[in-house]
Amino acid sequence: MEQVGRYELRLALRSAWVAALSCLVLAACSPSTDVPPPELPHFVEPAGPPPRVALVLGSGGPRGFAHIGVLKVLDEAGIHPDLVVGSSVGALVGALYASGIGASDLERIAYGINLIDFFEVRTLVGGTATGSAIQAYVDERVAGRPIEQLRIPFVAAATRVRDGHLVLFNRGDTGLAVRASGASPGQFEPVRVGADWYVDGDEASPVPIRAARKLGAKVVIAVDVSAYVADTPPGVPQDWIAKDARRAKQVASEAPAADVLIHPDIGYYAGHDEAYRHRVIAIAERVTREALPRIRAALARASGPMPQNLSTARMPAGVASR
Repeated sequence: MEQVGRYELRLALRSAWVAALSCLVLAACSPSTDVPPPELPHFVEPAGPPPRVALVLGSGGPRGFAHIGVLKVLDEAGIHPDLVVGSSVGALVGALYASGIGASDLERIAYGINLIDFFEVRTLVGGTATGSAIQAYVDERVAGRPIEQLRIPFVAAATRVRDGHLVLFNRGDTGLAVRASGASPGQFEPVRVGADWYVDGDEASPVPIRAARKLGAKVVIAVDVSAYVADTPPGVPQDWIAKDARRAKQVASEAPAADVLIHPDIGYYAGHDEAYRHRVIAIAERVTREALPRIRAALARASGPMPQNLSTARMPAGVASR
């Protein structure tokens, strides 16, 4: 009986410890994310001359570490975008880069990321994540600056739930815009911004090339980090296959509007460990170096006067075509 009593005591203490730890983790990873109405993400028609070079970073979850490899090569080559457009994880990487964090520092940050920092206890019981930790992380990294105060003009792309349209954010709280852009259905809850709900920009435009072009960009360098459909291994769930096919079709429909589309083959399965991060960044670096002649040629072609049709082809307020 004494042994049973000790066992029950240990169970009670363990349960109390787990409950306390859960509360601490939940408090740490689900901070207050309320944003005053004037600071909510929204779109304002850009003023001034159109951007010369737009960099478009696509969706892909942890595959988005590859974006850093692209940025490293562009930085080393002295190719600096006048506009960064991001969808999903591309919005996260793009926001940090647009804030002034260089590619080398982004790489250092990538190797130091601890996924537990983004963990939400509710997911242990089958719930979907809120994404509030991502919002807080981005806002901290950009020092609380709204999108319009970032060093490089930045646009986050998200999908509006009520009509499936792609919506652009270039003003307001940076973290909330990125959170909405990456709210992948089934993994994250939809994100409310004002009167509407939003999910992952991947749903409407995995690589929002047309959005960058309609914002007047003279040269569009786009990065697709999605898997190659031809490399799909046997036994993959059917919903993965359907999502990959949908994404590939959407990217292909927008690809002709890009001057250069970089699509590194980083393998089918995504990973989270440091070895994976090193590998995909290195592959993206190599592929981008190979693309440099095409990028420089596109920049050379664009060195003349801005064509009239591009200078006036601006985005309708708040909404991009799919």
